[in-house]
Amino acid sequence: MIKKIKKYSSLIRPLIIFFDVLIVNAVVYYFSEKSSFNIQLSAYLTLFWLLISYYTKFYNVYRYTHVLRLLTLLISQFFVFLLSFFAYFTLFKEGEIVSKQSNIVFFFIVIITFLKFLFFFLLKYYRQSGKNYRNVVVFGQSKSAQNVAEMFNKQQGLGYRFQGFFSDRTSNLKNYKGTIKDGLEFIKKNEIEEVYCEESSITRQKLLEVRTFCNQYKIKFSLIPETKAIYSKDFILEHYGTLPILKPKQLPFERVETHLIKRSFDIVFSLIICVLLLSWLLPILWVIVKFNSRGSFFFKQKRDGINGKQFYCYKIRSMKKNDLADRKSTTKNDDRITSVGAFLRKTSLDELPQFFNVLLGDMSIVGPRPHMNFQTKKYLIEIDNYLLRNSVKPGITGLAQVSGYRGEVKQKSDIENRVRLDVFYIENWSFFLDLKIIVQTVLSVFKGEEKAY
Repeated sequence: MIKKIKKYSSLIRPLIIFFDVLIVNAVVYYFSEKSSFNIQLSAYLTLFWLLISYYTKFYNVYRYTHVLRLLTLLISQFFVFLLSFFAYFTLFKEGEIVSKQSNIVFFFIVIITFLKFLFFFLLKYYRQSGKNYRNVVVFGQSKSAQNVAEMFNKQQGLGYRFQGFFSDRTSNLKNYKGTIKDGLEFIKKNEIEEVYCEESSITRQKLLEVRTFCNQYKIKFSLIPETKAIYSKDFILEHYGTLPILKPKQLPFERVETHLIKRSFDIVFSLIICVLLLSWLLPILWVIVKFNSRGSFFFKQKRDGINGKQFYCYKIRSMKKNDLADRKSTTKNDDRITSVGAFLRKTSLDELPQFFNVLLGDMSIVGPRPHMNFQTKKYLIEIDNYLLRNSVKPGITGLAQVSGYRGEVKQKSDIENRVRLDVFYIENWSFFLDLKIIVQTVLSVFKGEEKAY
């Protein structure tokens, strides 16, 4: 079990954003006529400051960011924001504060620039004193690996604590602590937060093993590159001073905006379905299901949600009441399925209550399908990368389902292909991919294709 240190680094950026927005609004309010400063102007300033900062990457300042990079970010942010600031008066004709625009521009540039550099150097000083650090290890022992370790040790202001080298080649290096396998065990037993791999002294297979391990335990993974690796499409090049470091490109679900877009769409789409379809269809189905067999109308079962959090997944009951519901998955021609249940399952109407799960926040419209708990325990052991599915909310439908991997799992390759497609979806998500999957799901329902679970 990997230990986790309680740290508050994640709060630094939101606080800086909050103070910047507050300063912009406060300066405009101070120099303008109080009657002319309104909610419209404040909302405009806030919205455009945040949008522009997102595209200029104004807040993408890391512990290894150079001061010249900071200056470039400030120039880019102010240049674009000032254009939108002056455009406001053209669009909304707020002439009352035109005469004091120069004061407004001067003061918020000076104050924000001052605070930006102040926070930057205060954090460096704070880390220099031994606070807000990250424990790191290096896999490999080449000169490049040693240079990185030396930089961590010398430049304390970066906030890294180097814990040792690990390599399958025996070494006389002072901080050499064992093989790659020893390194993975060391990470489990200590509070290691970042791993750096040097490519030339570690095999591709071992490199993949280390990266998979880091993904599984949510540890930051970076490469100390060979020259040709700098051009890898899967990594972005960063510089720690003069040393090049390759970092994996940020996955879609690692971005805040992805969750905002997806959640907003889930709520709007689910509300439309609930109001326009479920409001009249569920009462009709209730009568039919209750008339066909004894038992409750809704069936609920615990499933794994995001990060393994358990939730009740709702369906319309399609089976006779039985004691195997939580221990045995549905098979073709299963004698537990009622005559009405067969129709519900063929048309996927039994899945409709999951739109309530979406509104509750337990599920998404599109995502990896949640499996029964006994299946999850089994697949975690048998299937590579299965745990990655839990990094996002499960879905009513998914890429695997519209790609033909539906119905009973008859052999190991069936579930392997589903996991492969689920991982592909997580790594390549886009809003249009979600729309495509929804359309394909609707078409497959009309075709009466066999559904999963």
